[in-house]
Amino acid sequence: MMMISEAMEDEEKWLAEAIAGIQHNAFYMHRALDANNLREALKYSAQLLSELRTSRLSPHKYYELYMRAFDELRKLEMFFKEEDRHGCSVMDLYELVQHAGNILPRLYLLCTVGSVYIKSKEAPAKDVLKDLVEMCRGVQHPIRGLFLRSYLAQISRDKLPDIGSEYEGDGDTVMDAVEFVLQNFSEMNKLWVRMEHHQGPARVRDKMEKERNELRDLVGKNLHVLSQIEGIDLDLYKETVLPRILEQVVNCKDELAQYYLMDCLIQVFPDEYHLQTLETLLGACPQLQPTVDIKTVLSQLMERLSSYAASSPEVLPEFLQVEAFAKLSNAIGKVIESQGDMPIVGAITLYVSLLTFTLRVHPDRLDYVDQVLGSCVKKLSNKPKLEDSRATKQVVALLSAPLEKYSDIVTSLTLSNYPRVMDHLDNGTNKIMAMVIIQSIMTNQACVSSADKVEVLFELIKGLIKDLEGDSEDELDEEDFNEEQNSVARVIHVLYNDDPEEMLKIICTVRKHIMTGGPKRLPFTIPPLVFSALRLVRRLQNLEGDVAGEDDPATPKKIFQILNQTIEALSYVPAPELALRLYLQCAEAANDCDLEPIAYEFFTQAFVIYEEEIADSKAQVTAIHLIIGTLQRSNVFGVENRDTLTHKATGYSAKLLKKPDQCRAVYACSHLFWVDDQDGIKDGERVLLCLKRALRIANAAQQMANVARGSSGPVTLFVEILNKYLYYFEKGNPQITSAAIQGLIELIKTEMQSDTATPDQTSDAFFACTLRYIQFQKQKGGAMGEKFDTITV
Repeated sequence: MMMISEAMEDEEKWLAEAIAGIQHNAFYMHRALDANNLREALKYSAQLLSELRTSRLSPHKYYELYMRAFDELRKLEMFFKEEDRHGCSVMDLYELVQHAGNILPRLYLLCTVGSVYIKSKEAPAKDVLKDLVEMCRGVQHPIRGLFLRSYLAQISRDKLPDIGSEYEGDGDTVMDAVEFVLQNFSEMNKLWVRMEHHQGPARVRDKMEKERNELRDLVGKNLHVLSQIEGIDLDLYKETVLPRILEQVVNCKDELAQYYLMDCLIQVFPDEYHLQTLETLLGACPQLQPTVDIKTVLSQLMERLSSYAASSPEVLPEFLQVEAFAKLSNAIGKVIESQGDMPIVGAITLYVSLLTFTLRVHPDRLDYVDQVLGSCVKKLSNKPKLEDSRATKQVVALLSAPLEKYSDIVTSLTLSNYPRVMDHLDNGTNKIMAMVIIQSIMTNQACVSSADKVEVLFELIKGLIKDLEGDSEDELDEEDFNEEQNSVARVIHVLYNDDPEEMLKIICTVRKHIMTGGPKRLPFTIPPLVFSALRLVRRLQNLEGDVAGEDDPATPKKIFQILNQTIEALSYVPAPELALRLYLQCAEAANDCDLEPIAYEFFTQAFVIYEEEIADSKAQVTAIHLIIGTLQRSNVFGVENRDTLTHKATGYSAKLLKKPDQCRAVYACSHLFWVDDQDGIKDGERVLLCLKRALRIANAAQQMANVARGSSGPVTLFVEILNKYLYYFEKGNPQITSAAIQGLIELIKTEMQSDTATPDQTSDAFFACTLRYIQFQKQKGGAMGEKFDTITV
């Protein structure tokens, strides 16, 4: 560490000494320039430039020194241009500077005068440039030679004999300009590459490599100059420029140079040229060093070509003409094959770029898309599940690209290799990808409308539907799990086909998959499937004429059979309350289809669940009210079946644990005997029996409260029963008389005034509202007013 810091201090000292030398000689050079003294000016400029002969400085420090000298050379060049100041012709000046003692100052001066010589047009630009580029071979030290040639490139860039240039000579001068730049580029690249061969400690080598990397633009500028030459058309680029550049790139056998120059080549030349020379450009890729990051180079090339394709529809035929996809696909295959130790993430990154290119340029060619996915499968085969997080990320990008391009998920479902790629993901990422697919369906409101496509879709999202091999229950986050299952449920809701037969096939396909989900998933996935099937039943029910023949594949009867078996699976979870609700939904649908035996069977199943599996008292209350409500709306049953079911409902109501719950369930059962429809049942006696029974239970509840707590509790139950009496009184039930209502009102008042009554504002307000309602009905007049007139409040 101390040695490095000492070396840095020494370097700073050497740089300061060299700058001081430049400043000292520059002072005397300026005096000579002011005095128009050519001989002195050349003497001190040569001494100034001699400071650039140092080998002690790193490239970074040498660059600082070079820029100081460069500024002085600009001033010297201005002096050389004014012949009347120094009295020497440019041709003589060109000869004169060649007498400088050391080669490096001599060549810097020669390039400076050469710039003036070309501008004077006293000699063809091509001859001077050829002379200069050849002369510069005299300096072979990597850093000194690189900066010298950089200076040559700098002073010559606006003096090339290009088409339309003032320096254009006779004959094929564009070729001369190209030849000059290519030669300078080749020599600079060789010097740059030679810097790499540095022996010494690893830390010093790394420092040199970093500094060498900083000098890359000196070499790359030549390619930029080439791309600016107007005379380079496609033919010249194809025949001369590209082969010469690639020859230099391949032959230098240096990782840094090859990567940078390939990248530079792709960036500076037009996309149209790349497209028309694709085969040549791609042919060089497998010849590069195995350590070159070729995936990034190819990815950038495909990105450029994709943007070019997107720029105008008129260029798309060119892509087909040159068979761009086939060439790129073939090149990627060769690169992956030639770089056997390429990490899997590198190969997949290439396929992602190729797929992006394909989706932009050939979105209609699904066979191309599937081919890319197939290549990826081939690369991933014989390998365990991906564990590299970067590779996994790239596979997710690969699989997401078609979803983003084709808003219709059905298009992606036709790709045979899509699920095969997904199989290589680890379980966690597989689930993430499944969620991405579902999100795509929901966002784009896509409709998957055939059983075959549903099969493929559910194969893709199987990570959410069932436990995959190696899944650990300990790792499962309940909130994430619930979100995943809710997403699957949402997908089931959007599967639809107008044709009942195909819709039934879809339902059966979904059922086949979700039944493998295990007890934790079924409560999420069975309900949407049941409601999807019931929606189909309603559609069949609404079809004109006969609902369906027995031989028809899709009949309500067949669907109800499937539903019965499906809901039964919930008993293994167990989820009795959910199963009961679903049985009641099916019973209601069967009732609407006039299928009495099926409706009766569903009610029977609901009662069995209630009896055998629902033990919690609160759940029992909810369940019995659901049963009563569904049964009350059912009109398909004959007398015998209805009696059986209503008897069961009233019996279970009276057996609830808490008296208030019993009371409310029993008076709710009264609605089973009075349905306010035109053809509805109206059995006034049994209504009265239910209400009287409810009253007895309410009395018992009051007495129990009195015994247990020393107070009778609120009169809420009595007020609720009074409201039921009023309801049936209004509906014209002959068994409900004004005397019975009057008696109940008096009973409530007595209870409220009792010493043991518990004051309760809610109950008092409820009773007061009920009395106001009676008063309102009395004041209404008419038949209803007369009925209520006999009641005294």
